[in-house]
Amino acid sequence: MMKKSLLLVAALCGLSAAAQATELFVNISSDETMAQGAGLVLAGQALAQKVPVRVLLCDDAADMALQGEPQDAPLKPKNATPQQMLQGVIKGGAKVEVCALYLPNKGRQAKDLMEGVTPANPSDVMSHVLKAGVKTLSF
Repeated sequence: MMKKSLLLVAALCGLSAAAQATELFVNISSDETMAQGAGLVLAGQALAQKVPVRVLLCDDAADMALQGEPQDAPLKPKNATPQQMLQGVIKGGAKVEVCALYLPNKGRQAKDLMEGVTPANPSDVMSHVLKAGVKTLSF
């Protein structure tokens, strides 16, 4: 019985260590404000739990990363726009990128992106997503 208890404790400690090593990859491509907000809220919650976060913005969702773009209406209950939430996750330490197709197909350049957002390198993104322990959410 004691041996089983020790094995259980060891297994739980291992699970705890594995949970701490987990990273979150959030891919947001929806142009819907609530979908964008949901992805960013979860990214913020992961950061609050000390989980490394990487966010990839694609298609119309990447518009929120452009400097000087009009802001969507604030979402309740925090009364924050997706752009404000994006700034929050950047300040919280998330790595935020726009997909490699976004800038050239929108006629934009990296200098048009808000501070803390960079163009993604597809090879780097794929290497990250394939790493053990990376959990992926898509919105």
